[in-house]
Amino acid sequence: MFDAEKVGETLMDITPGLPATDNFQHWPPWRPLVVETARRVLDYTGGTLVMPMTVLVEQYWREISTGLAQHAIPVRHFVLHADQDTLLGRIEGDTLLGPSPFRLKYLEPYAEAARTWLHAEAEVVDTTHLTPAQVALQIAEAVRS
Repeated sequence: MFDAEKVGETLMDITPGLPATDNFQHWPPWRPLVVETARRVLDYTGGTLVMPMTVLVEQYWREISTGLAQHAIPVRHFVLHADQDTLLGRIEGDTLLGPSPFRLKYLEPYAEAARTWLHAEAEVVDTTHLTPAQVALQIAEAVRS
């Protein structure tokens, strides 16, 4: 399991700071560093790498997916979908992180990406009426088949 947000957190720790942004994915080094980190981890460990991340900017997805392809890293791209009301309820009712203004501001960008390109690029798993365990099982079954 490789959390690509950790690459963003590393970039956020650079002193003096990188140019101000509301999302580390906007920093140009983030995308190639995600690809390079994934490549290096796979070279070292072998096997399958699971990389959960939300990328809503098509250009950024293209950079990452093209970079992985250039290193012959196979990708099974899953989008965990829920309708807007369900997403809003989950964000507002999150007892672990609490309601997140950051996550709330991405509801419409997600809907736009889903309509225009994201769902066409991935295997969409509708999580609206599923538990996390059911979602994991559905993805595991898809990967096995």
